[in-house]
Amino acid sequence: MSSSGLKKSKPEIKSWAASAPILVDVAMGRKPADMVVRNGRLLSVYSGEIVAGIDIAIVEGRFAYVGHDATHCIGATTKVVDAEGRYLVPGLCDAHMHVESGMVTVTEFTRAVVPHGTTSMFIDPHEIANVLGLEGVRLMHDEAMAMPVNVYVQMPSCVPSAPGLENGGAEIGAAEVLEAMSWPNIIGLGEVMNFPGVANNDPTMRGVIDATMNAGKTVGGHYASPDLGRAFHGYVAGGPEDDHEGTRAEDAIARVRQGMRAMLRLGSAWYDVATQVKAITEQGLDSRNFILCTDDSHSGTLVHDGHMDRVVRHAIAQGLKPVTAIQMATINTAQHFRLEREIGSITPGRRADFLIVSDLSGLTIERVYGRGVLLAEQGKLVAEIAPYKYPEKAKNTVKLGRKFSAQDFDIKSPKPTKNVTARVIGVIENQAPTRALEAELSVSDGIVQMDRRNDVCQIALVERHRGTGQITNAFVSGFGYTLDCALASTVAHDSHHIIAVGTNKDDMAKAVNRLGEIGGGVVLYSKGRELACVEMPIAGLMSDERAEVVAAKADKLVKAMAAMGCTLNNAYMQHSLLALVVIPELRISDIGLVDVRSFEKVDLFL
Repeated sequence: MSSSGLKKSKPEIKSWAASAPILVDVAMGRKPADMVVRNGRLLSVYSGEIVAGIDIAIVEGRFAYVGHDATHCIGATTKVVDAEGRYLVPGLCDAHMHVESGMVTVTEFTRAVVPHGTTSMFIDPHEIANVLGLEGVRLMHDEAMAMPVNVYVQMPSCVPSAPGLENGGAEIGAAEVLEAMSWPNIIGLGEVMNFPGVANNDPTMRGVIDATMNAGKTVGGHYASPDLGRAFHGYVAGGPEDDHEGTRAEDAIARVRQGMRAMLRLGSAWYDVATQVKAITEQGLDSRNFILCTDDSHSGTLVHDGHMDRVVRHAIAQGLKPVTAIQMATINTAQHFRLEREIGSITPGRRADFLIVSDLSGLTIERVYGRGVLLAEQGKLVAEIAPYKYPEKAKNTVKLGRKFSAQDFDIKSPKPTKNVTARVIGVIENQAPTRALEAELSVSDGIVQMDRRNDVCQIALVERHRGTGQITNAFVSGFGYTLDCALASTVAHDSHHIIAVGTNKDDMAKAVNRLGEIGGGVVLYSKGRELACVEMPIAGLMSDERAEVVAAKADKLVKAMAAMGCTLNNAYMQHSLLALVVIPELRISDIGLVDVRSFEKVDLFL
C-alpha cells in the first residue's frame, strides 16, 4: 500500500441530499469518483460480518459505492488506493468526552487523536462553561466546527453541577440551553449530573431537558449513584438517554433494560469497561445498546497510549468479538445521536470517514481518512490543521485576591483535646467515586495534624473566580505521598476553583500562589521548589501549546508525583475530581465538605 504524503486542509462537505445526484452518478458509472479504495475486507457494522474483495468509491467526501468491483467508478482523475486485503473499518466515535481533560484545545486534541482512528467526537465543554459561561461554550463550539473531522458539541446542562453545594464562575439555565439548541453544531444536552434534581422535578433541570427534547436532540445522562431503586427510575423517566457513570455489570444491565444506552468508559483514570462488559460477554445482553467512550483522557494518554483505539482494544481483551467492540464505537454511537445517516458505517451516502487496518484484534491502524481525505498514516498526522487562537478574554481567569501562606491551611481543632475524629475523602484508584472515611488525628497547639504514616494528608479548595481569598480545608487519603510536597490545580471539576493536596502547608501555599502567577494549570512543589508545571492559561483549563509539548510536561508531572511517593494510576485525574459534588461519597467545595450520598454539607469533625 503506497503512501501519498499529501497534506490537506479542512475538507468541506455538503449534505447527503445536496450530494445525492453525483453519488448516484458515480455509483452508476456515469461520473468518476474522487477516490476508489480497492481490494479491502469490509467490516460491516450492520450485518456484523467481514466481507472480502470490497471496493469503495468516494465523491464529495461521501461514500458513493460499496461493492465487489468499482472499476466503473474510476476515471482519469480518480485517485486509486490498493488496500491489499486489509480491513476497511468505519472511523471511531467517542460518545462522551471532555476536551479540557486533555489539557489542550479542541485543535490540539484533534491532532492527537486522529492518528488513533478517532473521526467523530461528542464533546461536553462544561468545564469551560463553569468558568466562562455560554461564551466559553461558543468558543469551543466554533473551534470544533473548524476541524477536519466531526466534533459535535453537547450543551452543558449543569452549571453549576449541584446548585447550593458549590459556586462556580458562571451559571447556565434553560434560557442559555434554548439559545444553544439553535447553534449548528450542538448535538444535544451534556450529561445531566444533578440526578436528584431530575428525580425531584427541579424547574431548572426540567427546563434544560425540555428545551433539548423539544429540539429533537439527545439528552445525555450522568446517574452517579449505586441506588437502582425509585430514584433511578425517576431519573430515567425525566428524560436522560444514556449514562457513563456505571461501574458494575448490574449498572449497565439496569440502564439498558430501561431503554438507555450504557456507555462504558476507559479514560486515563476511569476503568469501567471490564466490569460492565460482562453484561454482554457473560449475561448475553444485546450489544446494540452499549457504547464505548473515554470521558476524560489527559494529553499523556492521548500521545502515548491512544484514544478510542485503546478503548476498543481493551474491550476486545475483555472478551468481546472485534466486530462487536467496533460496533460499540461506531454505529451504536451514531444511532444514539440520530446521526446514522451521516457517520458510523461504510455505506453509501455516509461521510467517508474510515480506517485501513492490518490487524483487527489489535486494531493496527495504517491509515485514517476523514471525509475522503487522508489525515494520518502509520500513526502520524499528515493533514494540516490550522491553529485556533483564543481571545484574551478567555485567559487571566485566576483571581486569588491575595497571597497565601502556610497558616491559611491550618485546621483548628474544634475543642481543646489531644485527638479528634475527622471525616476524610478516600480516593478509589481507577474510579471516579470516593469513599467517606474517618480518621483519628492528633492535635498540636490547637492545630489538627496530618497523618502521613496512615496516608492522610490535607486538601484545600481555594476560590479563584472572584478573588475572595476563601479557603476550605479538609483531609484526603489515597495518594500515598511520603515526602514533603503539594500539588495544586485550577482544574477542579466542575466549578474549577483551585484544589491543593499536600503533606506540607508551606508547599501548598507556594503552589497556589504560583497558579495565580501563570494564569492556571497544575504545579507540584516540594520543600519550596517547583518540580513540575503544566501551564493552562485558557480558562485555567487548557494549554495553548502543542499536545506533544503538553504531554511531555504532564509526563514530568507524573514522574515527580511518583517520586513523592504517589502510587495511584493517573493520580492527577483523581486529584481533579475531588470537588465534583455530584459523585458519591465525599467531596470538597467552596461551601465546605459535602456528603454526596445525602447531598448535604457536613462538618469536618465528628
